[in-house]
Amino acid sequence: MAHAFERSITGKIIGRLDAVEQALLRSLLQQLAVLLHESDDGAAQDPIAQLVGIQDLAERPADPALLRLFPDAYREDEAAANDFRRYTEAALRAKKTSEADAAIAILDRADSKVELSEAEAKLMLAALNNTRLVLATRLSLTDETTLEQLLIAEQDSGGAAHLYEWLTWLQETLVRAVMRDETN
Repeated sequence: MAHAFERSITGKIIGRLDAVEQALLRSLLQQLAVLLHESDDGAAQDPIAQLVGIQDLAERPADPALLRLFPDAYREDEAAANDFRRYTEAALRAKKTSEADAAIAILDRADSKVELSEAEAKLMLAALNNTRLVLATRLSLTDETTLEQLLIAEQDSGGAAHLYEWLTWLQETLVRAVMRDETN
């Protein structure tokens, strides 16, 4: 059973996940990485534009989960939003992909104890947050549809809402462990 992330006396941040929990978290992070990699169309792009991080064309993602990860900068002006996206999305996508890949690598080297440096904890936080955003979108979690309602609906099945709740708890304990050192 998972134990909260805590800061050790040596300054490392340590959490305990059993083999099933680690496999589940790794799977979710891998799905995030696949989502980010699949929608990366840099191969067909002008090499000079790619070098400076500008996309030839950038349009609003059709996948609601990707739109949640890469929201419109200008909600009232689609042309301005796409232009902004053209200059920023490639770098943001690369950062999110790198965070997911780094979090997977951390889990790959861990045993039941997940030991994180400060920098690794921040990478893991970012990857957990992006995973939660995608899962919340897939669950249609909104102000109108609360987590509590979803948990009640899947009370007997232990479905995706329970997974979202677990990820939220993991992220919260990791935030507290990171903040514990920053406030001392």
